[in-house]
Amino acid sequence: MLVNELKIKKLDERATIPTYGTVDAAAADLYALLDNETTINPGEMVMIGTGLAMEIPKGYVGLIYARSSLGSKKGLAPANKVGVIDADYRGEVKVPLYNHSKEPQTVSPNERIAQIIFTPYLKADFKEVDTLDETIRGAGGFGSTN
Repeated sequence: MLVNELKIKKLDERATIPTYGTVDAAAADLYALLDNETTINPGEMVMIGTGLAMEIPKGYVGLIYARSSLGSKKGLAPANKVGVIDADYRGEVKVPLYNHSKEPQTVSPNERIAQIIFTPYLKADFKEVDTLDETIRGAGGFGSTN
């Protein structure tokens, strides 16, 4: 379902507009804007530009996730796990790719490097209190519910 028109600006004529892989894909692929192949060594992070700026509508956020095929085949994923592009950001969308593998990995010009989902969000009005309502789980942390 198309919710909103999203304005996008090419900062470089070689940039590729994001594409959806299928009709029902939730995320659109982001493409690397590179002059040459770039090698990312094991344990290294390289910032990869897309050559694009976006005007994300107020009340929405762009969330950048790893592409499953890039992660499973090359061990490459965004260094920050999930990138957050706020509605008031107008700079170039970049992806900090991190190499989790034990081998150097190459990123080619115009390769699909990540995916972006646009979603509405709610802002909280934080209210400091002395107590919180009790629940069955209580303060049980990771693994506390089996």
